[in-house]
Amino acid sequence: MSKNLYIVPYDFSGVADKALQYALHIGKHVDTEIRIVHLAKDKAKGMVKVKLLNDVKNKLTIPAGVEVTTLVRVGDIFTDIGKIAKKEHAQLIVMGTHGSKGMQWLFGSYAMKILQSADCPFLIVQKNTEIEEISGLVVAIDQTKESMQIVSTAGDMSNIMKCKVNVIAEKQTDQILNTRIQNRVGIIKKEYEERGIDANIEFVAKNGKYNRKVIKYAKQNDIGLIAIAFHSESLFPVFDTFAQKIITNKPAIPVLIVNSKLASALYF
Repeated sequence: MSKNLYIVPYDFSGVADKALQYALHIGKHVDTEIRIVHLAKDKAKGMVKVKLLNDVKNKLTIPAGVEVTTLVRVGDIFTDIGKIAKKEHAQLIVMGTHGSKGMQWLFGSYAMKILQSADCPFLIVQKNTEIEEISGLVVAIDQTKESMQIVSTAGDMSNIMKCKVNVIAEKQTDQILNTRIQNRVGIIKKEYEERGIDANIEFVAKNGKYNRKVIKYAKQNDIGLIAIAFHSESLFPVFDTFAQKIITNKPAIPVLIVNSKLASALYF
């Protein structure tokens, strides 16, 4: 069986180093190739980065069962990472984010822009994300059918990490909305039971911002990974503030996220 392929976009920054270390951390749980990818502005700069990227690779402590390769291409990270991932049949893109500030927040974080270009899941970390074993992950579901796109991917990750899945949704006072969310949660519960995944279903109060409740739940329950689907009915998906707030959460909890418009069913 071929190795799983995890792609790590690398720009020689501290947050890129954290993404690489996190990829190595999760990669040791499954037969994995980690490909460190740098996109240069032109061929001359790319030739310089080849040696530098190999130097980064040679300094790594690589776990057993993990293979690390490097790739330098001329291109733009906002459009070409997704193309590379698709061409190479990558299962996951592990990427660092610097967060969203000022005008970057207004026009959508860099991570959100890159997310729109790829049809495989992303695992996004921050510079101060702690690298530790994941004892549990939380799957955030809402009223939209698009939010269900994360369910299978989160289940795959729970199997890899041998951790419990906590599915949360907001309580609904409206009968129609309550029936809808109950049906969706029932579908999720059945899928996880059929796959032998240890899952817990909980409902949180509807008052307040959902992103804050998801992050609060994760903190209170020692959750090591938040799983969501990115989707928006607007013409400009980068304005999906729920996803932006989650991936730049202050506790720096890693986030597993899929683009619901492009996502396939299973990856791992």
